[in-house]
Amino acid sequence: MARKAKEMREIVKEELVHIPEGPDPQMELRMVYWNKRMHSLGRKSQRKKTAKEVLEESVRSLEQYYPNFEFKYDVEFFNSR
Repeated sequence: MARKAKEMREIVKEELVHIPEGPDPQMELRMVYWNKRMHSLGRKSQRKKTAKEVLEESVRSLEQYYPNFEFKYDVEFFNSR
């Protein structure tokens, strides 16, 4: 089980390279993405989601708090996931 968690962390760390750091809202996106993506990769996930689905869900959840903030991420990378 620890091996699976380590593999999941490595996947998400690689994906986070494509969500740059930045001001607070951008950092919150990275945190929300990490949590949601780890959950989506876990055994208890009801449905496997793609990285793109998780990113879109993460952005939507933060847009209500930061309606005028433009979240940055590598569109090409996530479109391929």
